[in-house]
Amino acid sequence: MTNLSVNVNKIALIRNSRKGNTPCIENFSRTCIAGGAKGITVHPRPDLRHIRPDDLEILSNLTKEESVEFNIEGNPFEDQSEDYPGFMRLIEDFKPTQCTLVPDSSTQLTSDHGWNILSEMSRLEPIINQLKDWKIRVCLFLDHDIAQIEVAKNLNIDRVEIYTGPYAEAFKNNDLKTIENYKEALIFSNEIGMDLNAGHDLSLLNIEKFINLGRIEEVSIGHALVSESLIFGAEETMNKYIKILGN
Repeated sequence: MTNLSVNVNKIALIRNSRKGNTPCIENFSRTCIAGGAKGITVHPRPDLRHIRPDDLEILSNLTKEESVEFNIEGNPFEDQSEDYPGFMRLIEDFKPTQCTLVPDSSTQLTSDHGWNILSEMSRLEPIINQLKDWKIRVCLFLDHDIAQIEVAKNLNIDRVEIYTGPYAEAFKNNDLKTIENYKEALIFSNEIGMDLNAGHDLSLLNIEKFINLGRIEEVSIGHALVSESLIFGAEETMNKYIKILGN
């Protein structure tokens, strides 16, 4: 069984294209939770193009009310700028269940690579220790690189989130070599006791094959799930994911 955490960034992006609160992030999140989602994920960015600080308060309260997990992801080195209070300040204020550290730049469209732990370890370790002091589960966003995963095992983290963008591309192109590389990375992680999350470009088309490559605790899905909801409706889309994930 693999848990589903729904990333609601895209709902916020659509909402922000007009004045008002349509579509409503809270209502969409409630629908996903009622449909079987075990968590809600957000990735606040300094330009506030989707998730805004006031959204975090709403979703923090909602996830506590519904007894599901709240996952905030982003770059811990993003400092305060205009209406953005800084990533670590947001984490301190809202104390999510899980914090996923992602090496995105301020201007990046979406996540497209994991950390290079060997070069970033000295910067990451104080951040990781602070999150652990706050009793927050720490997850590190990594590529499907066995060497990086092995180093991550020696850090004070709880999970690794495997970046699945290249997997989705390999699935589309029937690139069996890349898919096999993912399988090796997942099995290695399972063998050394590193709990895994996964996310990026996973969809109803490719997720079943992926979760059969190795043990995955949680998948975080946003763009595809929101897009599929436009076709099937949110409730039916959730039903499809939950059936595949075995919840």
